[in-house]
Amino acid sequence: MAESILSFSFRKVTSVQIMWILAALLFVLLIFLIYRQTVRRRQLKKELAEIGNMMQSNVEYEFVLKAMHLATWHVDPKMRSVFFDNDYREDTGNFIPEAGLNIDDWVMQLFPNDKSRVGKALDAICLGKTDVFYQQYQVKSVIPGKSYWEESYATVGERDADGNPLKIVGASMRIDNRKDMENALIQARNKAEESDRLKTAFLANMGHEIRTPLNAIVGFADLLPVVQSEEDRNLLIQEIQNNNQKLLRIIDGLVSMSEIEAGANTLALNAVDLNPLLTALQEQNQAGTEVPISLHLPQSEMLIHSDREKLKTIMEHFLQNAIKFTSEGSITMGYDVEDNHVRLWVSDTGKGIAKDDQERIFERFVKIDEYVPGTGLGLPVVKSHVQQLGGTVGVESEPGKGSRFWALLPLT
Repeated sequence: MAESILSFSFRKVTSVQIMWILAALLFVLLIFLIYRQTVRRRQLKKELAEIGNMMQSNVEYEFVLKAMHLATWHVDPKMRSVFFDNDYREDTGNFIPEAGLNIDDWVMQLFPNDKSRVGKALDAICLGKTDVFYQQYQVKSVIPGKSYWEESYATVGERDADGNPLKIVGASMRIDNRKDMENALIQARNKAEESDRLKTAFLANMGHEIRTPLNAIVGFADLLPVVQSEEDRNLLIQEIQNNNQKLLRIIDGLVSMSEIEAGANTLALNAVDLNPLLTALQEQNQAGTEVPISLHLPQSEMLIHSDREKLKTIMEHFLQNAIKFTSEGSITMGYDVEDNHVRLWVSDTGKGIAKDDQERIFERFVKIDEYVPGTGLGLPVVKSHVQQLGGTVGVESEPGKGSRFWALLPLT
């Protein structure tokens, strides 16, 4: 009896213990699962944060590339191959090499003056002779007949155990606007230097131009008291008058240019009949040349609302210019009506003007022929007067066949 009770009690205790053991195991397993889940959540949160940071970094990186209009690329120094990664360069016609293109083939897209220099610089960084690559060069556009300027930077991105370059990373951007600005500044500097040179030459020439008629006036005036022949006296007086006119024209040119520079060149607009104005100029200037001066007056009366003195100055300078450069043949002065404008012109059969000189002949102090008397102020004064009257001025000429200077002015 006692043996059966003990056996029952042992079985009863063993079951309770097993239940507690199982409960303990389940609790430990639950704690382990909760801990593992917590750790997993933390790892997942960290991974998501890293992905987010990476995405943010890529967005910022792409934003910088777009803002700077850059193209990024890398070079495999061992294979001598170039790969373009991104291209945000502005404008069109950019050359993008195929992936894995040989460096030498890439360099062949550059202009001849740049190929050797850029190729040597790329070789130097690929061979580890330098750590930095920086070049400016001109590239053939994918648009036929077009090109553009580019600036590139590169550095060593990865090295092997021996320090040799494994990867070259670089960036490029177009610099057409900068090059245009540089060229404009160079041209402005050259123009300023040329203007300074011309002004110096003008001042040196001005003394000679003034002395020549002045010496003639003084010399002939000194001879007048000792000349007995009336005919000789009249010739001397005529020469004095001619040189007086030359001197007055030089001084008038200086005064006109000074007024233009000072902004004191005002207009006096009135109704002007061109026919008597041109006729008077023809008669006054015919005495100073053996070349016949003819008139082209297509209308019996040609009224224009303009400044009479400025019109006279314009045609006087045109006519004097033709007389200086025409030793034989003829000179014609006149006008033609074109819609609401009148074209005043002087045509000659003189030596003519080369094409390159035609573009700068209206600039101050420019003299095409240093051996021909003149100050280089007449045509610049003409250009200023014509522009002030609302017109345009130009010349048509061919060396050896003569010139035709014209001014197109509004009628009202």
